[in-house]
Parts: sequence; structure tokens; C-alpha cells
Amino acid sequence: MKQKAVFYHAGCPVCVSAEQSVLAALDRNRFDVEVVHLGTTKRRVSEAEKLGIKSVPALALDGQVFHINFGADLSALK
Repeated sequence: MKQKAVFYHAGCPVCVSAEQSVLAALDRNRFDVEVVHLGTTKRRVSEAEKLGIKSVPALALDGQVFHINFGADLSALK
């Protein structure tokens, strides 16, 4: 069974660069990958908050959050 990987971002240059790097490194045979653009999908911001995401870009692997660099504070996306 594949693990769930969700990459949250805001579409900024830092986020786009991180998305390209991180997603290229993920083994698609191990992970079911979803990309969530919080700038255009505002309804998913509360989901990200519940996971403990404070800023984007961030990667959640089976619910464990990894913050990557700093593109935007999650509160700015509400």
C-alpha cells in the first residue's frame, strides 16, 4: 500500500522551486502524491492548519509535516 504525500504550497517562486525539487525526489512507487495550491484552494487551509503546517511550502508524509524553506506564512493565505 502506498503512503500518502501531500505537498502544500502558495504558488510563489520559493514554493514552485521546492515543488520541483521535492516531488522529483519522491519515489512514486512508494507515495501517492497530491499537490495542493493553497492560494487557489482556500478551503484546504484549515486542513493544513490541523496538520500543524505553519508556512508553505510544506510536505506531509502520512500526516507528518516537513516545512521546506519559507515562501509564505499560512495565516497570509486565509
